Amino acid sequence: MAGQPTFTVHISLTVNPKSVYLDVAERLLMSVKALVFDVFGTVVDWRSSVIEQLQAFGREQGITVHWEAFVDDWKSCYRPGMDAVREGRLPWTNVDGIYRKQLDILLGAYGITGLSEAETIRFNRVWHRCKPWPDVVAGLTRLKAQYVLSTLSNGDVACLVNMARYGGLPWDCILCAEIFRHYKPDPEVYHSAIELLGCEPAEIMMVAAHNYDLRAARAHGMRTAFVPRLLEYGPGQTSDLTPEEDWDVIVSDLRELATAMET
Repeated sequence: MAGQPTFTVHISLTVNPKSVYLDVAERLLMSVKALVFDVFGTVVDWRSSVIEQLQAFGREQGITVHWEAFVDDWKSCYRPGMDAVREGRLPWTNVDGIYRKQLDILLGAYGITGLSEAETIRFNRVWHRCKPWPDVVAGLTRLKAQYVLSTLSNGDVACLVNMARYGGLPWDCILCAEIFRHYKPDPEVYHSAIELLGCEPAEIMMVAAHNYDLRAARAHGMRTAFVPRLLEYGPGQTSDLTPEEDWDVIVSDLRELATAMET
């Protein structure tokens, strides 16, 4: 919201944030009631998880391909597919559907044949079993003692529910693009989350490893927390390595976020 004051909290492992930044943190925390999280990349390590599952699937099926390259090629459909939906070039299609279209293409391109429909569905749903980053469960558990926690993801309801059960993610609720029929950064995603949580915009903090997501959330009056995931796309990652704006909270992981947000 225009004119809304911004208080940035930078947490370092080498200092005691409660003593160094207490006044700033108190002013920031006074209004926040709920935290909403980007999931893929911020909460879960999707790339390593999918590669590991496909390596196991390949051993089981006798399939030998370069799985790292396969996963990178598969992921390449994610943003273009959502943008096609957002721009009206494609009717509403959930993320599972976007991945399935790309998977059908890649199976042929990589010479993978002989899979039944049930096996192909299982293949496509590896995205439902992504493991959280090592700091996540402990950080979320601490945050849950004081705040409402929700997803605010481009993922699908079934995917996010399955992932929460698989990884022990203690969400209070699941909010996502499939519910709103819009993908981030469409304003409908953020407006709908604010409305459904029954909060004022500044009472909700968007937590993400992606600057574009935080930029959109801030434009709609939400608080922002940046948690960089430097290996989300593997060792050659070039995007979202640093905060691009003075986000309200900038921390290295969710344990540090819990420390910054505890009152």
